[in-house]
Formats: sequence, C-alpha cells, structure tokens
Amino acid sequence: MFDWTRSCAYDEQQKRRFHTTARSRLKKLAAELALPPGSYDVRSNKAGVAVSGEVTLHHTAVYIQVGQFGMSSGHGILIRTCKGRKNYTGGANHFVALSMLDDIPALAAAVRAITGVGRADADSADRRAA
Repeated sequence: MFDWTRSCAYDEQQKRRFHTTARSRLKKLAAELALPPGSYDVRSNKAGVAVSGEVTLHHTAVYIQVGQFGMSSGHGILIRTCKGRKNYTGGANHFVALSMLDDIPALAAAVRAITGVGRADADSADRRAA
C-alpha cells in the first residue's frame, strides 16, 4: 500500500511515485463512477521541489484534486462541483483523507454524496439488493 503521508518535498522519487499512484487511482475512480470516456481528463502538475504538486480529475461536473496540501489535518483530496472543464473554481470545497485513495468504492461514494455525480456500479447495487 502506498504511504500517502510520506512527504514529496525535496524527494523526486517519492513525488514521482505519488503522481503515478494518484493518477492510477483517479482513473479507477472515474471507472467506479462510470464517467463516460471523453467527459473528463486526469492531469498532473508536479510544481516545485518543496511541494507535492497535485493530480486532478476534471470532469464536466466534478473537480477532484489530490495533493499533500492538508497533511496536518489528514486531508488531501479536494472534491467540488464545477460547470464544465474550463471551470476551475466551481462549487464549495469539500475535503477527504488521502487514505481514501486506497478504497476507491468508498471514495466514489463520497464523491457521489458531495456532488451527485456518478452512479453506483449496477452489479454492486444488485448485490446489495439481494
């Protein structure tokens, strides 16, 4: 399991792993939310040597950004609504723990609860109903 709390500051290898892993998890999140291909992009900004930078999933209606910007609070995933992929300010900011990247179904549930975007996997819903 990835150590989301290990600082990326002044550690190029950790920053590379952080961005690679976060990009992979955000792509899994998009699949879990059943976001249509082409309705979102996943991008990475490594920023300077003293910070983690951020990895962003930007959908037409939701903006999710991962970074080590809330480490003292344990938060590092920003979730908010937006109006299109040119909208970078969007709705109210909501934060959840970076560790939620290790539980994509739970993160998807949080995104749905906060934004109303995405749908639960039909197979998962069928299993819960049974």
